Amino acid sequence: MHYFRKFVVAGLAAGLGFAAIPAQASDDPVAVRQSLMASMGAAAGLAGGMMKGEIAYSPAAGKSAIATARAVSLSFGDYFPAGSDQGNTGAAPSIWENADGFAAELAKFTDATAKATEASGKDGPADVEAFKAAMGPIFGTCKSCHETYRKKN
Repeated sequence: MHYFRKFVVAGLAAGLGFAAIPAQASDDPVAVRQSLMASMGAAAGLAGGMMKGEIAYSPAAGKSAIATARAVSLSFGDYFPAGSDQGNTGAAPSIWENADGFAAELAKFTDATAKATEASGKDGPADVEAFKAAMGPIFGTCKSCHETYRKKN
């Protein structure tokens, strides 16, 4: 139960971070992207832990992870203006070199989160298998996008 609380608190803190994004948006799109990815990372950590059985599954926690992914998918693409490829960013140059390809990846992400949101219903996926079915395609879009549009470490 301790791990569950830790991830729920992290997820809530990450979600609350969305409130600060509009104030930063016009000044530093890289910082906004990093904040959004930190929120997505918290949701992915919670989701992955539940999918692997390391964290007890809860429909509310599943719904929270999906809702965070949905919020990120609806806003992330707005923070890649020309010139934001400089500085401390994990964004690969291919984002600007192949804007149509990047847009297609973002569309897949948005579509996967829309389907997961619909599948999660009012109370969240009923069990971990339903959660895996909803969250798996989201993770697939993350992996696909990161392969081409994220700098390699």
